[in-house]
This record gives sequence, structure tokens and C-alpha cells, in this order.
Amino acid sequence: MKEILIFAGTTEGRELSEVLAASQISHTVCVATEYGEALLGRHPLRAIHCKRMDQEEIKRFIKAGDFAAVVDATHPYALEITCNILLAVKELNIPYIRLKRETGPGPAQKDPAWEKVRRFDSAEECAKALEETEGNILLTTGTKDLCRYCISQQVKKRLFVRVLPSVESISICREQGLQGRQILAMQGPFTTEMNQAIFRQYQIACVVTKESGRPGGFQEKLEAAREAGIQVFLIGSQPEEQGFSFEQTCEKLGEICGKPLKNRRFMWITLAGIGMGDEKNLTGEVKEAIENADLLLGSERALASCRHGLEKKPIYQAEQIIPYLKELQERGEGMPSLKATVLFSGDSGFYSGCQSLYSALKDEISSGTLKASLRILPGISSISYLAACTGESYDTAAIYSIHGKELNNLSRKIRQNQKTFLLLSGVKDLNRLGKLLTEAGMEYCQVVAGRQLSYGDEQIQYLTPEECCQAEEEGLYTCLIKNPKAAFPHITPHLPDSALIRDQVPMTKEEIRQVGICKLRLHKNAVVYDIGGGTGSVSIEIAGLSDEIQVYALERKQEAADLIYRNKKKFGLENITVLQTEAPRGLETLPAATHAFIGGSGGRLEEILAMLYRINPCMRVVINAVSIETICQLRRLLPLYPIENQEIIQLQVSRAREAGRYHLMQAENPVWISAFDFTRKEPPCVPTNP
Repeated sequence: MKEILIFAGTTEGRELSEVLAASQISHTVCVATEYGEALLGRHPLRAIHCKRMDQEEIKRFIKAGDFAAVVDATHPYALEITCNILLAVKELNIPYIRLKRETGPGPAQKDPAWEKVRRFDSAEECAKALEETEGNILLTTGTKDLCRYCISQQVKKRLFVRVLPSVESISICREQGLQGRQILAMQGPFTTEMNQAIFRQYQIACVVTKESGRPGGFQEKLEAAREAGIQVFLIGSQPEEQGFSFEQTCEKLGEICGKPLKNRRFMWITLAGIGMGDEKNLTGEVKEAIENADLLLGSERALASCRHGLEKKPIYQAEQIIPYLKELQERGEGMPSLKATVLFSGDSGFYSGCQSLYSALKDEISSGTLKASLRILPGISSISYLAACTGESYDTAAIYSIHGKELNNLSRKIRQNQKTFLLLSGVKDLNRLGKLLTEAGMEYCQVVAGRQLSYGDEQIQYLTPEECCQAEEEGLYTCLIKNPKAAFPHITPHLPDSALIRDQVPMTKEEIRQVGICKLRLHKNAVVYDIGGGTGSVSIEIAGLSDEIQVYALERKQEAADLIYRNKKKFGLENITVLQTEAPRGLETLPAATHAFIGGSGGRLEEILAMLYRINPCMRVVINAVSIETICQLRRLLPLYPIENQEIIQLQVSRAREAGRYHLMQAENPVWISAFDFTRKEPPCVPTNP
């Protein structure tokens, strides 16, 4: 198959080479400088010719090769090279395709960005006008006409030149007598923020540019100048190009090569936190990402806050966004690359859907199914905003969210912290918070409720829990709950027996359950079965250690199950699930446990152990035994299982009781505690039908 020849002087030329390489089509790319060669990189299907050529040299080069077509992707202002290519191709009768630069919509002539723009027909005319100005000048038109601006020493000493970081460009600057500090060797295109930074750093009063179109960053340059109040000298106007769009060029090359091109647009994806919603609170980076985007994605509320004229699509979940981006990439219409910005309310790293989308996109990019770069930009959270409004810090506060979700043990969390920041949804969540504080006996807490933060109807209200219950005004709420009677949480089992509701139900005594719980070796996110829960004393102690532990308390007697539920309500522990059932029945329907505590087996210890092993052959198990029969049964059953880290202890507690002026020790019944870990091996003789 014949090759394709590309004369590349633009971003579009490099991207066309990427499309040809991805389509398994051999091609040669002609560039004028070593820097242009370095930008292309190496590929087995891409040959690079690095040399400036005149018309005759171009003709000889094409004639010596075996090319099916010539694509002219040089800069729209490089009229001489385009003319030379056209004349050379005409004599050789080879298909010629002019790849037009995608200009994009650009700013309208009535846009405020055009207020300080002066047009000139030539570089000479512009250079003469610069003699009448004051202040530093930024020249962004390259080195071709640099000599025109260096004739006048008055202009030259104020000149800062932004050129490509190539040896050739820097040498030309040196030849014209420019000093090192006047040479800004940088690769564009540049964002609005980058342009602004350069204007500030070099105290630029006037910028000289050509109308280079969207890929050349013209719009961003003009906008930066407008915001900085800088004069813009514009040379000429972008030539009216005859030729084909990137998509049309790909179609024509596909026809010539006899195979469709895989025109997969490269995507620049930004996940941006937009704060509370008012555009005044956008960070500079996020504002720029929105302004420069070709496509905005996000919830309808997030999109409504952006007065942006380009395409918007109200989707924000990974299962919606990823197929849509893949479709756009495969379709490859219009520009060869696309900037997509996904908007998230608040801060992208704080109770945001940003993280799940970021992970999903990273997987797609790593696997090659999506050709894109990815970045996250943070936003201002309503927590930091409310803290600023109230003069409070949040570095020592607890921070949680019930915005569209439930939160275990919220009353306990508030009870244990002097300051708790809470993300809410509407006024119903505020009512719910007030009811929760009232029922927990925390009427003394103060609630600072921020409604519609950052908006024109913003309100900061200082409420009692009762007033929270009565609130009616709808809106988005963020709250600070101040608790003057905060108690530090315990990090070990600590409840005295007297703290629990007991009635006539047997209970694992205080010292016994404390030792047994320690033997469980619990960890973060543990899932625990408390089998034979009794009063629920073990479940209460375990659940109180961490809100991230989930406990399932199983009790066969209805009276005892009701008692566990009453104790759960008393201590406000929502991470306990009470089941009235006789184990092992019902265990197979629960989430797999990491730990099990057996305080009572109802004579079914053999079946319970068999079920536990099948559920998780790496489970940690602690068994309390008080009868000789249970101890004998344990001695018979445990050798049937592969276990490790086994401990068997006998514990007896004596309590002092008063007898007149004396204290006598009264012994409690001895308890055997057996603790061990199942291991991942097939047991030789485990019952199969519990």
C-alpha cells in the first residue's frame, strides 16, 4: 500500500498522524524543525522528515517517494509553504488535500474582549504603531517577522517574545539582539490563566497577535487581555481557507487507502468542583475549565449555574458519561480533540461522586478504550463556606453527610464532638435532625443552619433542636451543631452491667464480655455475628466501639430479642441488626461475617460451626462456655476444623460484697473462653447438613 505524506505545522497535523497510526496506515510527516520532530514521537508506521524545503526540494521529495496523497496541514498563515506544496503536487498529479484549521465560534465582534483591539494589515505597520505606545510588549507571532519589530531600539528594549522552545527560534531571537529574559520559549496553546500569569509576571501593557483560531489559543489570549485591561494589536485577519475539515480529511484518506480511518478524538477531561452553586465562588482554574470546554456535563442544577454557550448534557454518573464519551470519540466529528468538563457541586474530594467517576475513567484510559487525559479540580465546599460565615474553624470538627443518605449512630457522633458539621438536603433533613437531638436528650445543643449558601437568598440561622423541628422554609442546608457537653468516646469495652436493661434474661457479665471482645481482635469494617445475644450486652459493647462495625444479633427467644432491641434504642446504636431466629437458621442470608461471638448455641453448636466455616473459612470465632457438656463438645468438635491462633482460657471473677464493716469476696460461675481463627483448608469431617 502507498503511503500518505503530511506536511505538518499545526496540532491538527500531529493529530492526523495519530489517526493514521491507529488505523495501521504508513505515512511520512514533514516538519521544519527538530522541535516539531520531537513533538511527534516515534511510531513504527510513521517516518519523519525534518528539514525546511523550497518548491524544488518538495517536488523531488514527493517524486522520490511512493505517496497516495499529500495532506497540507501547515499553519494558515504559512502561505508560502502552501503555495510551494500546491505547485509541486500539480506537476506530479498526486491528490492534494488541504486540512483547514478548526477556528471554532470565537468571540463575537461585539464581545467586550474586542474593545481594546487595533487591527493592522502588516507587521511593519504594527511595529510603527508600537513606537507610539508605552510599557512592555508581548509578541506572540513567532520569529518570521521578528526583525520588523527590532528595527526600533525604543520598541526592542520593551519587547518580550513568546516563541517555540526550539534551537532555531532561540537563535533567531539572539541574532536580533534580544536578551535571555526577553525570550519566552514555550509550547502552546495557552490557557486564559497562563496568559494572565505571563502578563502579570512581565508587566505587559500591549500584546501583539494574529487571529490564529481556536487551536492556536486566540480566544484565550483575547479574553486574558480583556480581563487584564491590556491593549491588543491584531495583525491581519485569518485567511479564508479553502479545504477540508479534520473529519472530511479522514473520510477522503479512508477512500484513498481503501479502509476507514479510526478517527478517535483525543479528549481532555476535567472533573471540577463548582462549590455551592453561585458562579462568584468558582475557583479561577474551574472557571477557566468551564470557559474553555467544548462540552459540559453534570446535573441539571450544576449546568444551570453556568452561563456557557457550548453544548451541555445533564448526565453525571459513570454509567452514563463513559458510553457517551466513547460514542463521541468513535464518531470523531468536528475538531480532532475535545475538552469535556464534568461539574460536581461542592468540593470534588468531599462527599462527591467525583471519585467513583475518576476511578472508572482511569480504568477506561488504562485499558485503551478511551483516549484521554484526566484531571480533578477542587471546589469550595459548603462546610468551609459556613465555617467562614460563622467564624468557626473545622480542623477539629467532625464532618458528616446525610445528603441523600442515611448515617449510622448520628446522635452518638454529635454527643461525642463539640462541633459537628453536617451536609443536609432539604428542610425535611433539618426537621429530622431536630427530632433526633430532642429524642437523644440533647436539647442543649445549638444548630447553626446555613440555607442556600452563596446565593442571593442565603440565610444563617441559630436554632434550637425544637426550632429545627418546626422549620418550614425549603432549600439546601448545611449545619454546624455545637455541643457544649461533648463527652469523649470510649475506645475499649466499658459498660457496667447496671447500664443495660436486663429484666430476667441471662447476660454475659461485664468482665467476661470485656475479655471475650478483646479476644475477637476486631478491626475497622468488621461484620460480627453475636449468636445467642441474650440482653444484647456483647452486641452493644461491640457496636459502641466503632460506627464502622456492623453487628447482627441473633436470639431465638422473642423476649430476649425484644430486650436487645430496647438496649439498641437506649444507646442509639443503628449499626446493630436484631434477628429473632435460632442459629444457624438465617445466617446464610446475612452479609458474610469476619467475626463471630457465640454466647449461647441452644444445643446446636455443631451445626453453627459448620455454617460459620462455610460462610467464611477465615473467620475469627470466640465461644463462651459455662457447662461441662459444652466444654466436652468443644473438645470433640474443634479438632475437626483447620484452625490457628487457638486460645482456651478459664476465667472466674469474684466480686466484693459488704457484710457489715467488712467486704467479702463472692465468686461468680467460672467461664471457659475458646478463641481461634478458621483457616482456608478443607476440613476432613465437617457436617454437611446442619
